[in-house]
Amino acid sequence: MRVGWKVFLLFAVVFAVAFGAERIFVPDIVPIGFSDEPQPSWQVQLAFLLRAIEGTAATVALLALALTFGAWLKGLRRLTP
Repeated sequence: MRVGWKVFLLFAVVFAVAFGAERIFVPDIVPIGFSDEPQPSWQVQLAFLLRAIEGTAATVALLALALTFGAWLKGLRRLTP
C-alpha cells in the first residue's frame, strides 16, 4: 500500500509543477486549434504540452488514490469478523 501512496504523491507533484509552469510561462494562451487572435506558435505548443502532462498526471494520481483506498478497505474487511 505504501507504493500506491508514493505513486499518488509523485503524480500529484508532477501535476502541481505542470500547473504552476503553465500559469507562469503561458498564462494567457488557450491551447485550442482555432483562435481569433494570433498567438505565437511556441507558446501554443507549450500550452498543449503542459495541459497534456496535467491531464495524464491527474488521471494517474486519481487512479492510484482509488486503488490504494480500495486496498485499504479490503484490508479493513479482512480484520472485521
